[in-house]
Amino acid sequence: MTSAILKVTCQDKKGLIAAVSGFIAQNHGNIITLDEFVDRASNTFFMRVEWDIRDFSISSENIGPAIAKLSTDGGFGGKWETVFSDTKPRMAIFVSKFDHCLWDLLLRHQSGELKCNIPVIVSNHEDLRHVAEFFGVPFHVVPKNAENKFQAERREFEILEKYRADFVVMARYMQVLSEDFLSRYENRVINIHHSFLPAFEGAKPYHQAFERGVKIIGATAHFATVNLDKGPIIHQATLPISHQDTVDDLITKGRDIEKRVLSDGVKLYIANRVFVHGHRTIIL
Repeated sequence: MTSAILKVTCQDKKGLIAAVSGFIAQNHGNIITLDEFVDRASNTFFMRVEWDIRDFSISSENIGPAIAKLSTDGGFGGKWETVFSDTKPRMAIFVSKFDHCLWDLLLRHQSGELKCNIPVIVSNHEDLRHVAEFFGVPFHVVPKNAENKFQAERREFEILEKYRADFVVMARYMQVLSEDFLSRYENRVINIHHSFLPAFEGAKPYHQAFERGVKIIGATAHFATVNLDKGPIIHQATLPISHQDTVDDLITKGRDIEKRVLSDGVKLYIANRVFVHGHRTIIL
């Protein structure tokens, strides 16, 4: 079954849900799920609605224009985006030397759990080429340091364009992306940070957690922004620890939660459930 998914972000106004559900019903669509939320502070309306289009009277290529007309005629404004369940986004993976998140993403993709395509893996080291080759995914090494960062990112852009990547996942890619890179892929770069943000931002969060004697550790999947580790949060989880755990114990235990949080965050993004609203996200 192919379904259409409509994501709406606009100022709240009477009749929004009625207009959309009426449009779907009048054209012989069957609603599968409908979730909505209103942020009262900004009076912003968010909605995600998915419907079966097997008997829909409007062809797939004309649904987008019809939705645009619905928004205009209703005077709703805002952003109305339509995608289809049989369209798989193309996810490029950026990685350095840690392999746990990479293995997890590739295995979940192979099992059909991640409904996307993975056309390319980019790294600043050779170390994980064997992982990419095991899964048959093209692997490109782009060495990067402070002196060659501009040239390295130009090469990364070329690779992403060649493989038509829709979004990027930083699977423990230990490099800071430039403002230029992030502006080109705004809200399309997902990073995993190995702490429960906003606690322990920056480098060596497990060491910071150990020094503070915390009783839980966590991981955070978030959109990368120019402000390091401060992008809108997509998904988080925690794990209990004790005073008996060493830094090495925290790192070992943390790897499991890192990969789970990242894969769950990627699933939400692929399913078109993530709405960015200022510095935070709405998940529907």
